[in-house]
Amino acid sequence: AGLQLVRPGEIAPCHRHSQTALRFIVEGEGAFTSVDGERAWMHKGDFIVTPQGSWHDHANEGDGPVIWLDVLDTPLVGFLDTVFRENYPAPRQQISVPDGTSPARFGANMLPEGYSHRGPATPVFHYPYAKCRDALVTLASGGRFDPCEGIRMQYVNPANGDHATATMGAFLQYLPAGFRGKPLRSTEAILFCAVEGHGRIVTDAETFDWGPRDLVVVPGWHRFSLEADEDSILFNASDRPVQEKLGLLREDRFDQQ
Repeated sequence: AGLQLVRPGEIAPCHRHSQTALRFIVEGEGAFTSVDGERAWMHKGDFIVTPQGSWHDHANEGDGPVIWLDVLDTPLVGFLDTVFRENYPAPRQQISVPDGTSPARFGANMLPEGYSHRGPATPVFHYPYAKCRDALVTLASGGRFDPCEGIRMQYVNPANGDHATATMGAFLQYLPAGFRGKPLRSTEAILFCAVEGHGRIVTDAETFDWGPRDLVVVPGWHRFSLEADEDSILFNASDRPVQEKLGLLREDRFDQQ
């Protein structure tokens, strides 16, 4: 994982590679990413998938810098000795479809007639934060929270209901004010990025306070609990999908204590 900054007027030249990338917009407005001929404008809190082998480039046409979190499956792809990269013949690819084409085709609880799913990643590469946040807030109004995780929603591939990518899972999580989560541990390594609110992650060894834009990593099989001082939203990503597919995922919950 890493943070990427694109300043006003800058372009991240078009390329493709065998790794899959997840992007979560941390701050800034006015930038866009293009994936296989379709453009999506980036806003704070948006979640974006760049599937393996897809042409992609980024540009900032705004007045200030835009920063996002990049999460890639490079360690796994490298271990398998299957890392490939190719540069596009021009700095930017040609936009071939109107903005919003993928959400219209796949993100409205419908699929095009005769559609046959291709590839291991979601065909919807842009998940706007405003829409996802509304879903969390609506569920939170019911007052039913998991004792360990509050409300944790998984970004899904609408074509098959699986994770958004085959190797990395992404989630958006709501913790109500005063939440004191019960401990849990899992073999998945989890990267948290705070979007709204303030709170802390309590581990056996140390307590990490977080606020907006802070990043905290909980390695696999480390016991931890979540706490929120105010209504809070966390983005998190993990290697859960590949562990599930290999039958290696293991979890312990301590919500009876």
